[in-house]
Amino acid sequence: MTFYHITTPEQWAEFRDKDFYEAESLQTEGFIHASFAEQLEETLKIHYKNVAQVLLLTIDSDLLTSKLVVEKSRSDEDFPHIYGAINKSAITSIEERILD
Repeated sequence: MTFYHITTPEQWAEFRDKDFYEAESLQTEGFIHASFAEQLEETLKIHYKNVAQVLLLTIDSDLLTSKLVVEKSRSDEDFPHIYGAINKSAITSIEERILD
C-alpha cells in the first residue's frame, strides 16, 4: 500500500544524515500523521495553509519497519498513522510542492 507524509524542507533537513525520519507528532501524539492520495489536497489546505513549500514523502507500507495503523479521524475518515520512525528505505519518492 502506498500513502504519504507531508513535511517541510526544514523538518526534513534535521534528519538528512540519518536512516530514519521522525515528525514532531511522534513525540507529542505518539504517531506520525499520514494521508492516502485522495486525502492529500484537503490535508494541505487545512494543515499547511500558511506554509510556502512542503515535501510529499511517498511511503511503501511493505517496506516500512514501524507499525502502520489505519484509524478514524475526528471527521470519521480513515487515515494512516505510523507508530514509530519512518525508515528512509520505505520512502520511494519525495516531491517538492510549492503552495499558493
